[in-house]
This record gives sequence, structure tokens and C-alpha cells, in this order.
Amino acid sequence: MLPSAAGGKRKPQGRRLGWVRSDRPGAMWARKEGLHHPHPHAVVRCPSSSSSSVSCSGDSEDEDMGLLEVSVTDIKPPAPELGPMPDGLSPQQVVRRHILGSIVQSEGSYVESLKRVLQDYRNPLVEMEPKALSLRKCQVVFFRVKEILHCHSMFQIALSSRVAEWDATEKIGDLFVASFSKSMVLDVYSDYVNNFTNAMSIIKKACLTKPAFLEFLKRRQVCSPDRVTLYGLMVKPIQRFPQFILLLQDMLKNTPRGHPDRLSLQLALTELETLAEKLNEQKRLADQVAEIQQLTKSVSDRSSLNKLLTSGQRQLLLCETLTETVYGDRGQLIKSKERRVFLLNDMLVCANINFKPANHRGQLEISSLVPLGPKYVVKWNTALPQVQVVEVGQEGGSYDKDNVLIQHAGAKKASASGQAQSKVYFGPPRLFQELQDLQKDLAVVEQITLLISTLHGTYQNLNMTVAQDWCLALQRLMRVKEEEIHSANKCRLRLLLPGKPDKSGRPISFMVVFITPNPLSKISWVNRLHLAKIGLREENQPGWRCPDEDKKSKAPFWCPTLACCIPAFSSRGLSLQLGALVHSPVSSPLLGFSAVSTSLPQGYLWVGGGQEGAGGQVEIFSLNRPSPRTVKSFPLAAPVLCMEYIPEPEEGESGDGDKDESHTAADPSAAVHPTICLGLQDGSILVYSSVDTGTQCLATCRSPGLQPVLCLRHSPFHLLAGLQDGTLAAYPRTSGDVPWDLESPPVCLTVGPGPIRTLLSLEDAVWASCGPRVTVLDATSLQTQQSFEAHQDEAVSVTHMVKAGSGVWMAFSSGSSIRLFHTETLEHLQEINIATRTTFLLPGQKHVCVTSLLICQGLLWVGTDQGIIVLLPVPRLEGIPKITGKGMVSLNGHCGPVTFLAVATSILALDILRTDQEEAEGPKAEEDKPDGQAPEPAPAPSSHVGRELTRKKGILLQYRLRSTAHLPGPLLSVREPAPTDGSALEHSEEDGSIYEMADDPDVWVRSRPCARDAHRKEICSVAIISGGQGYRNFGSASGVGGRPAPCGETDSTLLIWQVPLLTL
Repeated sequence: MLPSAAGGKRKPQGRRLGWVRSDRPGAMWARKEGLHHPHPHAVVRCPSSSSSSVSCSGDSEDEDMGLLEVSVTDIKPPAPELGPMPDGLSPQQVVRRHILGSIVQSEGSYVESLKRVLQDYRNPLVEMEPKALSLRKCQVVFFRVKEILHCHSMFQIALSSRVAEWDATEKIGDLFVASFSKSMVLDVYSDYVNNFTNAMSIIKKACLTKPAFLEFLKRRQVCSPDRVTLYGLMVKPIQRFPQFILLLQDMLKNTPRGHPDRLSLQLALTELETLAEKLNEQKRLADQVAEIQQLTKSVSDRSSLNKLLTSGQRQLLLCETLTETVYGDRGQLIKSKERRVFLLNDMLVCANINFKPANHRGQLEISSLVPLGPKYVVKWNTALPQVQVVEVGQEGGSYDKDNVLIQHAGAKKASASGQAQSKVYFGPPRLFQELQDLQKDLAVVEQITLLISTLHGTYQNLNMTVAQDWCLALQRLMRVKEEEIHSANKCRLRLLLPGKPDKSGRPISFMVVFITPNPLSKISWVNRLHLAKIGLREENQPGWRCPDEDKKSKAPFWCPTLACCIPAFSSRGLSLQLGALVHSPVSSPLLGFSAVSTSLPQGYLWVGGGQEGAGGQVEIFSLNRPSPRTVKSFPLAAPVLCMEYIPEPEEGESGDGDKDESHTAADPSAAVHPTICLGLQDGSILVYSSVDTGTQCLATCRSPGLQPVLCLRHSPFHLLAGLQDGTLAAYPRTSGDVPWDLESPPVCLTVGPGPIRTLLSLEDAVWASCGPRVTVLDATSLQTQQSFEAHQDEAVSVTHMVKAGSGVWMAFSSGSSIRLFHTETLEHLQEINIATRTTFLLPGQKHVCVTSLLICQGLLWVGTDQGIIVLLPVPRLEGIPKITGKGMVSLNGHCGPVTFLAVATSILALDILRTDQEEAEGPKAEEDKPDGQAPEPAPAPSSHVGRELTRKKGILLQYRLRSTAHLPGPLLSVREPAPTDGSALEHSEEDGSIYEMADDPDVWVRSRPCARDAHRKEICSVAIISGGQGYRNFGSASGVGGRPAPCGETDSTLLIWQVPLLTL
């Protein structure tokens, strides 16, 4: 609470905030951001001790979490308005003014929508007599709307001040930081988002049971100028931060380097992204609890399933409504029904979705329409290790056919004797068996064709032409059948589940077939089932721990799962030490649809190392399956110290772009393929072709002075090598099979007196570290731009640098701290002590040193000399990658220092994710629509905000809210449907249907994807690899857990983590 004028004093919360007192009598203190003069109407009134705030359940609280209690009518900020555009503005300044105008317009519209919710809906419902909605329900439905309005009203006041002085300062980023970095904003939005589904459910039920409430909503909608429904107004807070993020991204793109507002915009983008991520995680946890509670209600209190669900040890990994299909003996469809399928961390549950029928009065039984969803009736539940995914045509290795009897779920049970006489075929309908029959028939027809060719006479319908037609017809049928099998695998999830044994004691399994909404859903289910099974292994129970977590809390569901632990080299007797690792993606997908969900990222791991004073070795692993396998190994003259994967050059990367393009067009074989560069201890630099092209050594060279090559990096113009004596050797790019000119002497630059330990290639610069200093070079000319001191101790060296957004994280040769520097101003922004995260694992160990760094998918991986791996969350967008969360520590690590951390990624081909309808209509639809326009485009917004929201780049914040679309009544849209005739507007009943946010937050689509959502139908497989000595489990007393260690404590070992498939 804020103090009164006569009460005690309160210090400002942050340096950017001020406290301003109004001259109005009896006024309280008001918090003001960015204001340069007090507004007498912007008054914050302190609630009395008897006032209270309302929780989601309608209960009162003594305190309101320090939230402002302001009367809506008291806040009357002047309308922000830009003055006339001055002369002589640059194009970027003009664009920035337009974006500022969009921010002002968008914020004004948002504040007016919040006021409409209160003034047009909440206040009349509270004052209405008789009550159309009880006071308690009104408090739940409009929970935290007033507090959100207060936050944005104060922001609008500060925004008007900034707009008035825009042409003089052109600063807006610090205002966003000051306004939305406060915990109060997170609190009120978290409460609102978590309560949203509950509020919509209450509205839905009231529409079904109270005609007065329905008529009230109808009148309000008709009277509104834009006829936006109550749902359309109340969903706007969920859309607000994605809109802010897009607008600030545009503002940042048009803010040049060196501008005083650029760093503030980057910090603002970081604050908004962090806020959005926290809201996402809180909403996910709330939805998980709600789903498990609803499922628990459908189970008997005495059942074992009820005890498992109420134990608090279950996490909901995936939940979706799928269509179960039952097929007959001939493959014909017998019936289909929607089921709710729950994937928990250790079990799979399938439930019917039931509604009670209408009673004798013809009215719905409202008691079954609970706010959290329908009434579930559990059909079956199975322990996760016993669930098997079976694809069409891949049944052979999924189960023991001789000892297991298979039955289709829902079909009539077959006798054991009849089952033994004929093979059971899965799928709709017996597709794989039909394909085999066609293959056999084709072989027979080909033999007949050979016999016909030996005939001496001429016979009608028995000649070579007819025989060839037979072969062609069978080949066409085979192609059709193969396409049907491919299609059947795309959206059909087949699960083999254990059943009760028969009378003879023979185990019986039954097959359940689900139809998923789209191929992406099928892949997600198979992937999550696979990772959930891995997560049940002892080393993953638990696999991660928060440094200060209590016994009840668990690591988030997205935590990386330790998939395997393998020796790094096949020849263990040589005691080879690890040097470096890179991932080489495959040039074309090797796996089909069925295998891609469970395999590691497609490609090859190149692991290099050697023995001190002896030779080196390279081991190549294939990742095109769930566990890696060695495909090639070869020795080298010296140990490998570093590696660099160089992909095919993109258009415009080479300086001789026109020449290379014409050369490639004339000779396609001369195209540059991906290569792998190796730096050795004896000063050799080796260039190898990828595994796809034979793993050949394309070129070799020696570094100047035969200095050991400590690090390699490539830029669009050079291959850069950091040497032991502080020299940076640059080899220019060239055309041909070898992308670098290794025959001519390289361009040599002396960076410093000590070794160059690490290099970092940015868009237009190269960072090179020598001792505690970092030198920034121009990427094209290699001229030194500037240098700065990253550490104050001259004896300390910068050993690792990784970039994310607009920042670079650095680790050092000694000490447990990592530091963040701005890529543009080189300013030191943050310092994190890793030792504070690891002391609970090794209480007696005080000295920790960082030995490896990696940033991947919003996570900063930190390896230490104690073998411990720390995981810290960082923002993903163009902002500053500040660490805002507490992070986690892996309980799986190495016995010695973590030598390296590397990432392996692969993108699934888009054609794998296309549905049958998209494959059939795709080319035709593109031809029918101009410029490849989608068949059902959403209406194009006319405002700048609308145009920006339809861009290809996806929105960060995607609330996955629970849906109540299953409740009876018409569905809700943001805007009312157009009337079918000239009669008066008919009101559509409010429905709590919540859909995942598409690219345009103002377009909410149900039953079909957004037309602009096609680019998001791309998924990425990610694995993280750590290398070090041995394997250690820090959660067990022995250090290796219950399972035998695959490697010795001194053997070079690779640990591979997988994360769930990511949607891009």
C-alpha cells in the first residue's frame, strides 16, 4: 500500500521512478514515470483498511499485493499527440515517428477497451437489480481488470509526456523498462491470465441459464460502436505484450547504432520477453493443475489411479483431444469417437468426454458443465514403459509375435486358435499387406512377361503390349498404396497397450488407433512419448535441480533429458583426450516420417582429440537413430585442438557473388559443399568434406611459424585461426571445392603477446581475445576498430565467448564468474557467479572455474571444472541476454572438467508436415491465388499495428489456455457474426473458447489454422552434447547411480541431452 500524506515516507522503487504529490486536497501520493510536470488528475487513492481485493474464488484478502487502488474516472490523461513533423528528418526518423504513433494509438485503444469492460459491463452488472450475475461471480469474471487499467493509465500519462518532447529526445525504451519491469505488473497480469478460462466458463454458464444476462450482453454488443463482444474486449490483455514486442522490434530495427535510445530499446525488449515467458510458465502450471484435478474428479476415490493423481508427483506433459477409430477384420471403419488423451510423466490415460443429456424439462443439466471442462470418464490407463508406438509396415520389431496375442480395441475378440492361423495386420485397412500382395503379383506378372516374349505365334490379348500394361498398372497401384501408407502414418497414432492375459495365461495386447488433428500433432505425440520413457530412467529421476528448490517443487517439463552416455573414442586403450566437437547436418533428410520423431537431430558428430605428445584421432558418429553409432574413425598426425563446421555459403556472402553464380551455373559439380575444418597442435589446418560427400581431406596447410591452432572461426569473407603466439591468421574465401585459399600466405595480425584463446564472428565484426583484453576487428577489412578490457586481472584470460541477441557472455581462465557485454557499446552489463549455483552439490568445494559455454534456444549452458553443468535462462529475441531466472543444475555430469558443450540441430522438411488436403490443394491453390496468397486469407488490417502483426516472424507469447469450446452453445468470436438477413442483430452466446495465438493476435481461429500460420509448421530437433572425463551422477552417493557406468572415470565421454521438438 502507498502511504498517505500524513503517514511515513516511502523511497522510490528504482532510479527511473519518481513520487509526485498532487495539489488536490486530500490527495495521496502517485507514482509517476517519465513525467516532467504533475497531472492533478493522475491521483492514486490509498484504500482504507476495511477495503479488500477479491481473489479468484471470491474470498477477500487483507492486502492487495501493493496494487494501486485508483478510481477510473480520476485518471484523465491528456491524449498523446505528435506535433507536426519537422523538416530534414532522415528516413529512419520518419519511420520511428510512425511507429511511435502506432504505439500511442494502440495504447489508447487498449485503455479504452479496458474502460469499456468496467463501465459498460462490470459496473452495470454490479448495480443491476435484480442481479443478472451475482456479485461474487462479477468479482471473479472481472478479476484484476481494474488493476491492469491502472498500470496502463499511468503508462499512458508518461507516454504523453514523451510524445510531447519526442523531436528533441527521441527516447521511448527507458519508459517501457520503468513501466513494465515492476513486479506489480507481473502479479496483476498473472492473476488475470490464470483466471481467464474460469471467467469465460462463468460467462458461458450464465448465458445458458440466465436469459437476463444473455439479453444484457446482447444489448451492450448492439450499442457498441464496433460491436465487439465482451470476450473480444477481455482477450485484449492476453494480446497486449505480443503487440508491444512487435512494435519495439520494429522500433529497434529503425534505430541506428549509437542512438541514445538503442540500448534502452534492447533492455525494454528483454523486459517484455521475460515478462511474457513468466506468464507462459505460470499459465502452463495452472493449466496442468486444472487438467489433473478435472481428471481426478472422474476417478473413484478408492481407485489406485486416484491415489496416483492426487500424490502430487505427476506432471502433465501433453493433453489433446484425439479421435479413436476402430477397424474391422477387413480394415473397414467400424466406429470413431473423440477421446481426451493425457500423457503424464509416467503413465498414459485415455478418457471419454461425456455430457449429461437434457432432463425431462428439456433443460441442460448445468451441474455437469463445470468451469474447468467436461466430465471425463477414464477408459483406460497404462504405465508408460508398456506403451509402444507401432507404425504401418513396421510391426515386426515392436513385439514378440509368438508370445503376444493382438486384438483391436473396440473390435470383437478373436479366438486364440483363429488368431494363430492368420497374421494380424494393423492399419486402415491392411495397407502394408496389400502392398506386399501387389509386389508379389508384380513379380509374377514380370515372369509372365518373360514367358510371353518367348511365344512364336500372335495371339489376341496375349502379347507384349498387354503384358507391359499389366506391369504398368500394378506399378501405379503400388505407388498409390505407398502414398496411402505414408498418409496413414502422418496423422494416425497407433499404440500397442497391454491387456489382461487370456485363460491360458498368454499375454494379450490390444491396438488403439488415434487420428491426430495434423501431422505435427502426431510427431509431437511420438516424440513426447519417447522422451517421457527416457525421463523415467534412474539417471533422470531427477535429472535437474534448482539450487534453492524445496522437496516438493520439480524441474520444468521442458528440461533437457539425458538420452545417452557413450565413449567418445572407439579405441579406449590410447587414453585420448577430447579436443573439440562439431555437428554436421545432413544435406537432405535421411529418415522418413515415422523415425524422425524419436531420432536424434539428423547428421553426424565429428569428435576430435588426441594424446599429448602423440597423434590425434577423429571419430564420426551418426545421429540418424535414437542412439549414436560410430561410422568412421581415422588418425591424425597431432591432437585436434579445435573444429569449425562451415555450411554452404548463402547468397551474397562471397565477395565474387556474380562470378561464383555464373561459374556454378556452368558447372554444377563445382558448387561449394559443407566442409569441416580442423586445427591441430602441430599448426596444421585440415579441410574435410562432409560425410555426405565421402569425408575426403580436401586441403591442408600449416600456420605461420607452425604455431598450434587454438581456435577456428569463419566469416563470410575469411577463415580465421587464432594461434598460440597471439597471431590471427586470416585465409580469404575463394571459389571451387575448397572454399578457402590455403595455398597463399594468410593475412596475419598480431592481436597481443599471449595466445588467442577464443574467436567470435558477428555480423560485421570479429572479436578476438588475448589475455584479459578483447579486440574488435572489422569483418571485411580486418582493421582494428577498438579493444576493451574484459577482466581487471592481467593474469586472467578470456577463454569463451558466446553471443545471443545484442550481448556476449564471456568466461575466464580462473574464477567462477561469467560476464555479459553489449555488442555495440561494449558496456559491461551483468556478472553472474556460477559457484553459488553449484555449492549445494559439492558443499566443500569453494573454487569453481568455468570451462565451457553454449547458448541454445533461450538457455545458457555453463560447464565447470568440477564436471557440473549449469543451465540459465536467457531471452531469445534481439534484446540483451540478461539472466533473470535462478536456473538449474544437472545432476548428470563428468568426473573431470567439461571440455566442451555443443549443439546439434536439424529442421524437419516441410513436406513431412503437410496434410493430405494441403498436398492435394497446395499447388492448385497457389496457382488460383495471386502471389501465392493463401486460400482463406484473414482480413488485412489497415493500421500500422495490424500490418506489423501479420509479419512472418512468430509472436513470442503464445498462451496455451484451456478451452471450454466443448460446452453447449454457439462458439464465440472476437467480433459478432454478420447477420444473415436484414433482421435485427442476433447475439451469439458468449463462449470461453480459447485458441492458441496465431501470428495476428487480433485474429483468433478455430477448426482451421490461420492462413499465415503455415510458416510455423516447421519443427526443429535439438540435442546438446557435453564432453569430458567419465560420467558422474551427483544425485547418488556412489556417483554413478544404479545403472552401470558406460565409461571409466578417466575415459573421454559424451553426454547427449534431448529437448522436446520445437515449433519454429
